[in-house]
Amino acid sequence: MPTYTAPVKDMQFILHDVLNVAQSDIPGYDELDRDTTQAILDEAAKLSENVLAPLNKVGDEQGCKLENGVVTTPEGFKDAYDQMCEGGWIGLDCDPEYGGQGMPYLVNSAVGEMFVSANMAFNMYQGLSHGAISAIQTHGSPEQKAKYLPNMIEGKWSGTMNLTEPHCGTDLGLIRTKAEPQDDGSYKITGSKIWISAGEHDLTDNIIHLVLAKAPGGGEGTKGISLFIVPKFMVNEDGSLGDRNAVSCGGLEHKMGIHGNATCVMNYDGATGYLIGEMHKGMRAMFTMMNEARLGVGLQGYAQGAVAYQNALGFARERLQGREVKGVQNPDGPADPIIVHPDVRRNLLMQKSFTEGARAFTFWGAKMIDEAHRKSDADADAMISLLTPVIKGFLTDKGFETTVLAQQTLGGSGFTKEWGLEQFVRDARITMIYEGTNGIQSLDLVGRKLAMNGGKTIMAFFDMVKTYIKENEGNEALKANFLDPLKKASKDLQAAGMYFMQNGMKNPHNALSGSYDFMHLFGHVCLGLMWSKMAQASYAALENGTSDPEFYQTKIETGRFYMARQLPATALHLSRIETGADTVMTLEAANF
Repeated sequence: MPTYTAPVKDMQFILHDVLNVAQSDIPGYDELDRDTTQAILDEAAKLSENVLAPLNKVGDEQGCKLENGVVTTPEGFKDAYDQMCEGGWIGLDCDPEYGGQGMPYLVNSAVGEMFVSANMAFNMYQGLSHGAISAIQTHGSPEQKAKYLPNMIEGKWSGTMNLTEPHCGTDLGLIRTKAEPQDDGSYKITGSKIWISAGEHDLTDNIIHLVLAKAPGGGEGTKGISLFIVPKFMVNEDGSLGDRNAVSCGGLEHKMGIHGNATCVMNYDGATGYLIGEMHKGMRAMFTMMNEARLGVGLQGYAQGAVAYQNALGFARERLQGREVKGVQNPDGPADPIIVHPDVRRNLLMQKSFTEGARAFTFWGAKMIDEAHRKSDADADAMISLLTPVIKGFLTDKGFETTVLAQQTLGGSGFTKEWGLEQFVRDARITMIYEGTNGIQSLDLVGRKLAMNGGKTIMAFFDMVKTYIKENEGNEALKANFLDPLKKASKDLQAAGMYFMQNGMKNPHNALSGSYDFMHLFGHVCLGLMWSKMAQASYAALENGTSDPEFYQTKIETGRFYMARQLPATALHLSRIETGADTVMTLEAANF
């Protein structure tokens, strides 16, 4: 059975050595000293390691059950959920006015990684609620906030988002769910939604569904869509629960992974709903949840890779097989542990260098979200909007790849259920698909985000990388091992952007056929930047004297591997992009 140890030390390194959170001018960050973050992370680690992780296999094997319209979650999930509520974890970064703790989003992200690595399917219940809370907080009326937020933040009620229908996914302009206005100001919601995570379950007293539907007068396409609050149980004026609303679970999806989470078909049969935000502006309100969800899914991708790596590493240290070619390493045993073999080390370092780089990238992104929200920083808001499809698409692609590499480390044992690596592979696979497939993320990046603000945001990214390199190239070790490879990769990214500018206008296929490679190219540059900053912090710690030189030296060596063995992939992606659309679009559809 797999095990999990929360990477608290590594998180502290990123928070304080790399991001220097306590010295930031972001409101609330002055409270994030090392002792405070250590205490928070230690408590989250206990819950993750001792409560959530042991239930991961249970949830996978038992799954959820639907009987007579009632969904029951796997054994132990309800008790674990209650412990999460008692600890205040659901409202960690929520508004104190409604019962939240008001911590920065960055802290919530760090804690969230632990919960996802320990038990991804379980964490989705409160993760979906967090998105619904954010949407109501941002777009709800004062009355709606007072009515729903306190119980949702406390965890007594949960939340969902309902977008997809049987006939449409990404193209939401095709939805058929209708909202009919009533004399009392409410609406009757009628339609069917599919793939609704945590749509029905037994963990909370009520579920607050946020549902996209079309109200009269909105016209065709997404411009006609509005967003509605549709509670499972009606909420009386005094806050007590009333009658069951006309919303029901019509079935559970039988999935490849995340069996412990209830993925539901939700039927709305004239259910009572309430408009949230502006009429026919539902997409704007929904994207409050979608953007947060996409960042969260990127985190899920690397978090599954991280726990898979931990277990692959443990196996590699203990599994005896063959002898090291340059000399016996385990003379008292029949063979050496497989970690001595170069190809196994290559495999493990690919896992390690990705997950640690991805962690830093995600934390940096979470810090930008705090800058945007807590400082009203428009530049930070634009930058995280640019990077969101990269975080979601690149980190989930590579996160899934990392779980496969971890499974490969175990050889035949990795293919069996006994060792648990195959569950990480199955659970990670969904991250590349939901909240907008990774192909859609790449199209969003190239088709929308590059041109955002007249191209000023992507130019700001290039300038940021260029300035960082210039300011630090006096550090010879950093320059040779990190800054020079980063400069080359950044030039590849700029060349790809220039290709799109020169060739995409006259033939959009030239840009769109290269969008996926561009997303990965961009992701590698971001991780290269993160590894450069982690190496810089590590060199500084070693120069200043540290009680743990091994930790910082290990960081540097892991980063050197990424810069030398992973980052050169940017040249391959650029080469593919510059071939244009001919090789992709020439073959007739009938000839595939």
